[in-house]
Amino acid sequence: MATLELPANTARARFSVNPVAIIVVCAAGLTILGLTILFSASASFKMGPYYYLNKQLMGVGIAAVLCFVTSRLNLDYARRYVWVIAGVLVLMLLLVLIPHIGISVKGSRRWLGIGPLRLQVSEFAKLGLVFCLAHYLAINQTHIGDLKRGFLIPLGIIGVCAGLIVREPDFGTAALALVVGLVLLFLAGAKWRYTMATVAVAGLGFALLVMHNPNRLRRFTAFLDVEGNKSAGTYQLYQSLAAFAVGGTDGAGLGQGRQQMNFLPEAHTDFIFAVVGEELGMWATLGVVTVFLVMFLAGLLHLRRAPNLFQFLLATGCLLLMCLQAIINLGVVTGLFPTKGMSLPFISAGLSNLLLMGVLLGVLLNTQRTWGRANLAGGGRSMREVLS
Repeated sequence: MATLELPANTARARFSVNPVAIIVVCAAGLTILGLTILFSASASFKMGPYYYLNKQLMGVGIAAVLCFVTSRLNLDYARRYVWVIAGVLVLMLLLVLIPHIGISVKGSRRWLGIGPLRLQVSEFAKLGLVFCLAHYLAINQTHIGDLKRGFLIPLGIIGVCAGLIVREPDFGTAALALVVGLVLLFLAGAKWRYTMATVAVAGLGFALLVMHNPNRLRRFTAFLDVEGNKSAGTYQLYQSLAAFAVGGTDGAGLGQGRQQMNFLPEAHTDFIFAVVGEELGMWATLGVVTVFLVMFLAGLLHLRRAPNLFQFLLATGCLLLMCLQAIINLGVVTGLFPTKGMSLPFISAGLSNLLLMGVLLGVLLNTQRTWGRANLAGGGRSMREVLS
């Protein structure tokens, strides 16, 4: 009896692992963990134990819709309106700075009110920056070695975005946008000496900004001596480390944590990872770190299939926005970095970041759906062959 033999490429495709599917599964697992811990962390709040959980569930639903819509978009068609998108985002970043329009919380003006919702504009500005940079660098690929067209103009795009975010002020988000932008610029082929010089200048600039801001300077110097400043500058970090110590290896159990009961500020947002450590223990925290690592490695495998520079840079930027933000949050909560308010992707409470994560996942799903067809049409060329 005759047997049907599949071509080698088809057989490998059938049994190969889908990297984006791995990312989606990891994101879903982190989201479920976040909802579970959020319910526990918010149990002592005056608004009731279901307040933050209900808000987060609503956010998850909206993020899922945005993820689906983004996954079906024609990204090449959207490029026609890239500078319109950039103009709208710059306008929104400017509106945030205007009194009585931008919403100020704890001295930072970062939000715009849309009905009952408050959206942090800088979250979406990061994605807009990635989209604009990917487009500009792709259409100027042959001029990437030029100082003006290949470096100064894209650096100006990065500078406008990061500079407006610094004015809010939000140093952490601005630094994240700057780092992601410079990485994309470097990957596009910019000369490394230009990039390294920019990193040095940016580092000096951030140092000067911190030195001339008494609150941030005090926060940084206190970070150098957590124990000695536990009643003032490092109170939040000290309580976070205490939560990890109480949790040990196995944890105190769900709902049994005590640090979030008005001891640990922002236990449901920026420092929710400490609640994971206290209630579920060291193995759970290591599991969270491992999941983010798996997401990053899966993303790297996915990037190898990119059919052109624009989509390669766009997908790379989305991956970096997820994973670098996670690194910053984990570093802050465990005392590796100075205290900085930044959400833990998929886990922390917060509508704006959750919606951004949904869009980022949608972009990756979009590329997974379209790259297979592009590679098939192009004879399965690798990214290295496309760029050459």
